[in-house]
Amino acid sequence: MSDTLEKAAAALNEKLADSGFGASAKFAIEGVGSIVLDGSGARVSDEDADVTMNADVDTFEQILSGELNPTGAFMTGKLTVDGDMGVAMQLASALA
Repeated sequence: MSDTLEKAAAALNEKLADSGFGASAKFAIEGVGSIVLDGSGARVSDEDADVTMNADVDTFEQILSGELNPTGAFMTGKLTVDGDMGVAMQLASALA
């Protein structure tokens, strides 16, 4: 599954290029692993972050592809947020 995470990290790096996102956030994907995003980019890691967002694989892939808005995923319970909600909102804007 690490290949899946590596591809997702590369896609996130493209989406976040020139976004100005400087905080740290972690996507924890159930049964797969974690990706950390910060000012230096996205990478497969499980280090601490300002906010951790938890989702299943399908939800994460839908957010990554743009099919699902992160805010909508949160409002429907498909995405849970632990930590700084402001950072989660910044990331959602950067991914839009």
